[in-house]
Amino acid sequence: MAEQHEQPQSGKRPLMRNHGGGHAPVSNLELFFDLVYVFAITQLSHTLLHHLSWMGLLEAACLFLAVWWAWIYTAWVTNWTDPERGPVRLMLIAVMLGSLLVSVALPDAFGETGLLFAASYVVVQLGRSLMTIAIMRGEDKAAARNMVRIAFWFALPAPLWIAGALADPHGTRIALWFAALLIEYLGPVMWFRTPGLGRSTPGDWNISGSHMAERGGLIVIIALGEGIVVTGANFAEATHDPAHVLAFLLAFVGSVLMWWIYFDTGAQRGAEHIEHHAEAGKVARAAYTYLHMPIVAGIVVSAVADALLLEEPAGHTEPGLVLTQCGGLLVYVLGNGLFKRFSSPLRVFPPSHLAGCFLLAGAGLWAWLMHPLALAFVGVSVLVLAVVAVWEWGSYHGGWKSRFAQG
Repeated sequence: MAEQHEQPQSGKRPLMRNHGGGHAPVSNLELFFDLVYVFAITQLSHTLLHHLSWMGLLEAACLFLAVWWAWIYTAWVTNWTDPERGPVRLMLIAVMLGSLLVSVALPDAFGETGLLFAASYVVVQLGRSLMTIAIMRGEDKAAARNMVRIAFWFALPAPLWIAGALADPHGTRIALWFAALLIEYLGPVMWFRTPGLGRSTPGDWNISGSHMAERGGLIVIIALGEGIVVTGANFAEATHDPAHVLAFLLAFVGSVLMWWIYFDTGAQRGAEHIEHHAEAGKVARAAYTYLHMPIVAGIVVSAVADALLLEEPAGHTEPGLVLTQCGGLLVYVLGNGLFKRFSSPLRVFPPSHLAGCFLLAGAGLWAWLMHPLALAFVGVSVLVLAVVAVWEWGSYHGGWKSRFAQG
């Protein structure tokens, strides 16, 4: 059993939300904080666009994993602490500044700004954890001790981040940074087992499920917004001939269908599942900390495909377009399917999403071998998204529900 929460002194407004697992609204400061990650996602997509190679993809994956980890841990902290209180507000503003420096360093993180990126990232993760410990210790010693475990798991790989920044940018650096990420990503899986403090238990993770679900939905909206910005900016600079107009419409429809696939049933069902679950923290660890990661990553990669399409819509498919279009959508549909499987009462991977994964893989193979026009290839992949969306909609809202109960 988790230790009982200590109550603050009488008349003193608590620094923690003390929501008891109930509703905790997303604050205006959290929305303001997310603006930094709008910039971060823009930086990531532009970095991948300008370094479109296997090594560039690997480097972009490394940077994305770090950005995601910084954002999701802040979402956890604002679930526990009250952003309307002065000390918490100052902490979030400080983390916001550090995250902005991380974002500034992203394009050349595997070049001259590697040390800025690594140092800012370590300061964000460790600094936020230490400040949260100070905020928690007067009101909830069990939560503060849990945050000490988290700080330990961020301190452990910190030397790897700095050593990587000082190492060869095209060899050793990426190996050291992936090693650091592996340690950090294993933390929740290992329940933050720490020498002298033991490990966390599900009872230690007293969270507001509705808050975590709303934060998950907001980061998906932010990522989709980046795709809309990329589409609009590239179309504004292009000649408005029929090929570019059609490319613009396909990119827009693709974004709408990605929104539909996540928000039509998945987001609401996930929110209901976590709100009524006895161990909401355990659900949040799997469904929002890990399984939202491929959803957001897929959107970022797909935004790169939109930019490539609008550069030369009437040309034949190039490997970069095939990999970003099919790869991004495949990761997105797979991530949604895993998320929906986790929040489904029957724990079944949606057949619509499984079919979509196979169809996208087939479309990618066809484009790789046959080199159709870029517009034709993207049109086929967008049609696959439509099949997934319509199939799932029919499963839950239409007359097919009895036959395809899991979408």
